Amino acid sequence: MNGQMLQDRIASDFKRVRAQTEALAAPLSAEDQCAQSMPEASPVKWHRAHTTWFFETFVLGAAGVERLSPEPYAVLFNSYYNAVGEQYDRPSRGLLTRPGHDEVTGYRERVDTAVLDLLGTGLSGDVAERVEVGLHHEQQHQELLVTDIKHLLSRNPLEPAYADPESKPDDAVSIPAMRWADHARNIVRIGSEPEPFHFDNEGPVHDALVHPFQIAQRLVINGEYEAFIQDGGYDRPELWLSEGWHAVQTQGWRAPLYWRDDPEGWTRFTLHGRERVRKTDPLMHVSYYEADAYARWAGARLPTEHEWEAATAKPEPAPLCGRPPSSHPVAPSLYGAAWQWTSSSYAAYPGYSPARGALGEYNGKFMCNQYVLRGSSFATSAGHARRTYRNFFPPGARWQFSGIRLARDGG
Repeated sequence: MNGQMLQDRIASDFKRVRAQTEALAAPLSAEDQCAQSMPEASPVKWHRAHTTWFFETFVLGAAGVERLSPEPYAVLFNSYYNAVGEQYDRPSRGLLTRPGHDEVTGYRERVDTAVLDLLGTGLSGDVAERVEVGLHHEQQHQELLVTDIKHLLSRNPLEPAYADPESKPDDAVSIPAMRWADHARNIVRIGSEPEPFHFDNEGPVHDALVHPFQIAQRLVINGEYEAFIQDGGYDRPELWLSEGWHAVQTQGWRAPLYWRDDPEGWTRFTLHGRERVRKTDPLMHVSYYEADAYARWAGARLPTEHEWEAATAKPEPAPLCGRPPSSHPVAPSLYGAAWQWTSSSYAAYPGYSPARGALGEYNGKFMCNQYVLRGSSFATSAGHARRTYRNFFPPGARWQFSGIRLARDGG
């Protein structure tokens, strides 16, 4: 790809990704965008401003472009980059009523114009790389924006909908029985090659020994998890890791996040408001602890991330993600339904080294007390899913679109 074609492609991608963030925020009022429902979540307005700060700091700032925002923005919208300065207290982001919605919109517009002007003057390798990182970073925040606003709306007794209700096939739709794919003992190549784009934690490529295993050919669905609940799954300590059992006891978990046992049966809060739990939909909003307990109850286990990646050596067609945050595929595939917990701790691959400078703080410093999830969810932005992608969250996280794919020894 010659320089002009690369420049045009990056400019087009920049416009598309930035517009998608605004489209996701469009159904929300200014009040919706300011509130914060828990310390782990962020207001929508903050997501919009932070992703803009990222381009201003790491693209425009690196290119010597004069600051386009008031000095305090550098603190308010810095997430965790210690190398570029201090940050505002994360659990208090919902207190930031100023700058307002319209000011953040203006900030985004100024930075968008400046980045496109910069791209129009020519594209060095360093600028191209930083813009590419910024776009994938914003796509991450697009999914976080959806998960965070869902949690916020769920805390409102009115249970408002983010999007209009969708028509779905009824539970009479046939779901195939759980089938298993056999995989022999093998040495597999793990990780992403230098091209195309990947985050630094996806490399370097290395060999990993995988013992014989079987992996389920679809995700666990709601009806199967409901059977776990009915069998006393949340009352049986022998199924749980010690920390998971502690979470069940202290936090009162009795079902996945957003589920409620109503007189007419289980219901769940969704992006379309409250609806009954559809038995044929892929399960989501479970923690690592719940996923591990369910796997043990089912006579199985969670796959390692190496097993998951080995099982996708012949990738499916285009990942089923990037659709409006409404579609829950009835026949879950490797991609596009829910992120899948693995039993692998989030750690560095052999030979890993973080990127130079402040951008090196992006992934590496979080390699502690987290577990890896693979695949993607229905809310993952188009083009953002890939077989080497390593999502990661603490084992107690439930507000993400996280589900379960089972594995077993042998094969």
